[in-house]
Amino acid sequence: MPKVNKILVAICFSEYCADTFTYAAQLALQLQAELMVANVINVRDVHAIGTIESMGYAVSAENYVKAIREERKGQLQNMIADSGFPKEKIKSVFRVGHPFDELIKMVEEENIDLVVTGSKGRSDHPRLLVGSVAERMFRHSPVSVLFYREK
Repeated sequence: MPKVNKILVAICFSEYCADTFTYAAQLALQLQAELMVANVINVRDVHAIGTIESMGYAVSAENYVKAIREERKGQLQNMIADSGFPKEKIKSVFRVGHPFDELIKMVEEENIDLVVTGSKGRSDHPRLLVGSVAERMFRHSPVSVLFYREK
């Protein structure tokens, strides 16, 4: 079995993400692997804000992205503190784009060996077993993908 040196945990900050992060952190500790946390702010949301802005409303896509990043960084700091994983051994990346595309780029750019993701993301549709980004990662990722399922 190939050695897992670098784990990417993809989180969307839904209600499931804290457990997914904790699982990935524990796995990284056990495997003595580096841990990278990735969050992608969906470009569709940014475009929607831009459309509203273009209608003359007092909103800004740039301010939206900045506020979401800051909010999520705070949430991540809480997750890291709760997990007990050494924060100096975690690399976090926040990007704007299409989540699947950006995650695949990160896997390739960062030489990731394993991706850990939740089985569901922002949509909690009861008939879906796996979220759309998770499903695409499973089908197209160049490395193994591990789905964390809440007990």
